[in-house]
Amino acid sequence: MDTQRLILFAAFMLLSMSLWQSWQIQVNPPPTISNSDGSTSSSTNQAGTAVKNDLPAVPLSEQQIQGSTSAPAIAQKLNRGQRVSIKTDVFDIEIDTIGGDIRRVALLNYPVDVNKDPSPVVLMNDKSGLFFISQTGLLSASKNDNYAPDHNIIYSISQLSYELGEQSELKVPLTWTSVDGKFTLTKIYKFYPGNYEIGLEHQITNNSDNPWNGHLYRQLQRTTVEQTNMFLQTYTGAMISKGVDGFEKIDFPEMLEANLSRSNKGGWISMIQHHFMGAWIPPQNSAENYYTRVTEKNTADPHYIVGTISSAKQVRPTETIVLKDSLFIGPKLQSQINKLAPGLDSTVDYGFLSVIAHPIYWLLEKIQTVVNNWGWSIIFLTIIIKGIFYKLSAASYKSMAHMRKVTPRLKALQEQFKDDSAGKNKAMMELYKKEKINPLGGCLPILVQIPVFISLYWVLLESVEMRQADFMLWLNNLSAPDPYYVLPLIMGVSMFVQQKLNPAPMDPVQAKVMMMLPIIFTVFFAFFPSGLVLYWVVNNLLSITQQWYITRSIENA
Repeated sequence: MDTQRLILFAAFMLLSMSLWQSWQIQVNPPPTISNSDGSTSSSTNQAGTAVKNDLPAVPLSEQQIQGSTSAPAIAQKLNRGQRVSIKTDVFDIEIDTIGGDIRRVALLNYPVDVNKDPSPVVLMNDKSGLFFISQTGLLSASKNDNYAPDHNIIYSISQLSYELGEQSELKVPLTWTSVDGKFTLTKIYKFYPGNYEIGLEHQITNNSDNPWNGHLYRQLQRTTVEQTNMFLQTYTGAMISKGVDGFEKIDFPEMLEANLSRSNKGGWISMIQHHFMGAWIPPQNSAENYYTRVTEKNTADPHYIVGTISSAKQVRPTETIVLKDSLFIGPKLQSQINKLAPGLDSTVDYGFLSVIAHPIYWLLEKIQTVVNNWGWSIIFLTIIIKGIFYKLSAASYKSMAHMRKVTPRLKALQEQFKDDSAGKNKAMMELYKKEKINPLGGCLPILVQIPVFISLYWVLLESVEMRQADFMLWLNNLSAPDPYYVLPLIMGVSMFVQQKLNPAPMDPVQAKVMMMLPIIFTVFFAFFPSGLVLYWVVNNLLSITQQWYITRSIENA
């Protein structure tokens, strides 16, 4: 097997995997499961207003704590909440006074499409089919406790519009007070310039005669996202931390099958999609219980929830306590998220070759800081990787050059022993031994490189820095296909040239198939992001140069 075939094999495997994932999504959509009693996933109060059953259950170790929507909360649910608008240099956010939920987040620095739709990406929204919100609240230790401000209550707020402007910090306080005036919860969101991390404080004041015991919960709730590119299927779903720097994916079908309940210390929970995510980061020394659940199961658009519940908190009479958390909503910029919690950068999903992909990304980012252009960074990274494997590639190309040199003699042996397969194989082995040719010499060195090629593929696909990154001329979006198909055509021509440098296949049928592959892959790569195609073009051009030089040296010797 020669170099070109191995590279084609690696590309073919990537394409096959993408097509398989797309086919699976089409023929096996996430199942819809009804409740065991056949009822809906919502409860209805006396006035007929639906109250979604999306409150978390308490940790299994503390069954005596029974969080439920209190009577005052249900009564207030009858009213329509107001929307609070918050604008910073990176966010355009809407918070609902019902629950203090974050209901809409637009990322101002990330347009939907720099060429077709300059409006900002809306990562969070509460519209049907695009549902993705963030919620928090308190669960009380007493089932009949009126001090249970979950995410169904209505907060009061002094104004409906906030802007960060030139401030170093913007605080947005929302306050709820119990009917008897003896219990107050103030939820304070904190925004910072140029930062996708949002601080959140829950100030709990108990002026009653008895201690208050309960839990703080934080959760992300969303529906599925339709994959728009059949060739580039990426993971959308929940991801949670697991142990030291570890992580675990919990996809939507898994959530439908069973609810998660797991104890952990600190860590993080997230809902991720291609390039973007929402993540809750509780205090890292806090005992937490991670959970998942699904509501609206019997509808066409189930709501998937991942959340975390704190250990029991107590607020004594006349006491105020403050619980602090961090919420990240935005692009998966590794330079920011790896500082928030151990292992949070794992949400940049490089797959099973992450151990190779992360160093590749690190090197790519270092090059970017020097050249300040992601396109040129890809080119220089490709050159560096090609240099690292120069000797391995040289050994492969030398073996193929020797094979190319004796190809006429091999064809003569094939004709001479066309009716004697055993004799032909024996004669070919003797020729290889005489000419000191290892038939596998062109295969083994390239096998070592395939994991690096695949890792680089995922780095270029998953890194949000590539999204709509400008290169040069007409290539102003490295995450989108080349609009004029110039790069795919160059790649197809380079594959054809490299085939001509390789030994011709002995089998005529195989030779015809190999001649068709440049055309086939040109069509495939026409739909790939131009950043990925740029890598393949540069790699092919470097390979052609090296292989041509080695082949000419051996044939002229």
